[in-house]
Amino acid sequence: MTTPAFDRELDVKGLNCPLPILRTKKTLAEMSSGQVLKVLATDPGSVKDFQAFARQTGNELLGANEDSQVYAFFLKRK
Repeated sequence: MTTPAFDRELDVKGLNCPLPILRTKKTLAEMSSGQVLKVLATDPGSVKDFQAFARQTGNELLGANEDSQVYAFFLKRK
């Protein structure tokens, strides 16, 4: 996957559910529509969590990848 351009980065490595989602929600609320947030997480459950979060909130999950047990999610604010 090519890495999308992003406007802000949020590091939630070491945090477990639900904290990565809660911090992501708060950060997205501070951003403008159309901006992209990169989230770095280590919780393996975050893969499904971020998919569900995007569906439920209407924010677009542009992509996700894993590198050395660090997951990167790219969310575009609705």
